[in-house]
Amino acid sequence: MRLEIHYTPKHGSWLNVAEVSISVLSEQCIGCRVPDLVMLNREIVAWEAEYNSVCRVVNWQFITDDARIKLKRLYTAF
Repeated sequence: MRLEIHYTPKHGSWLNVAEVSISVLSEQCIGCRVPDLVMLNREIVAWEAEYNSVCRVVNWQFITDDARIKLKRLYTAF
């Protein structure tokens, strides 16, 4: 197994989406004690298949035009 480190912004709104998904996984799938790693993997794979089968929409409210205004000092080309 190889470790790869990726820079992720500290205040990225996509992190909220990831955190929500992890929270749902924790509550729905692994909220109780699982006897072993094999069973845990089975539970997670089954949960993931069900979770991904439902279409979910993220309502992004911070649009590009707003970002260009608010973050103007970072985007000098605009």
